[in-house]
Amino acid sequence: MLKVSNLECVRGERSLFKDVNFSLEAGELLQVNGPNGSGKTSLLRMLCGLARPAHGEIRWLGDNIRSLDEDYYNSITYLGHLNGVKDNLNAIENLRISSALAGNGIDESTAYASLQKMGLIGREILPVKVLSQGQRRRVTLARLLVSDTVLWILDEPLVALDTSAVLLVKGILEQHLEKGGMVVMTTHQDINIAAIETKRLQLN
Repeated sequence: MLKVSNLECVRGERSLFKDVNFSLEAGELLQVNGPNGSGKTSLLRMLCGLARPAHGEIRWLGDNIRSLDEDYYNSITYLGHLNGVKDNLNAIENLRISSALAGNGIDESTAYASLQKMGLIGREILPVKVLSQGQRRRVTLARLLVSDTVLWILDEPLVALDTSAVLLVKGILEQHLEKGGMVVMTTHQDINIAAIETKRLQLN
């Protein structure tokens, strides 16, 4: 279980948010909403251990994530709002490298199949720099198809996607939740994702 208690984020002399509390268990989804500058990305980075809260704590299975190191990081997949792909590498190379860096090495055939499932048939060996923004996002999201982590932390996963891709990602998220996974995500789009429970957090 993920549990967040009395979390506060401060940037400069400004508090972006404070007294944020929530918990998440198997099969549950948390949608984080709020205007630009409200601290959505900062919150997700805190959940990943990439930023420290000004106050409060984040616990995973009862322990503060700061004390868990790899035991926690091996349980999460984080996709930021930027694609994080290398322009001069092709889609297969990007997926294999990102998966290896996450500790989940995959072979070329697995990468190829995952990219095809993401609707990138015929574009698997093209340099990413020639792909559209939506196609580049699909390359990034293909990581979810090869991920074996429990907690997915996703910052605007639907950005730049067309309707068919949004439905595809919706299905991937629902399959993960159905298997007992957990998802924390930000999005400006209205999307109804089936989950044991959907929780919403509004940052102002």
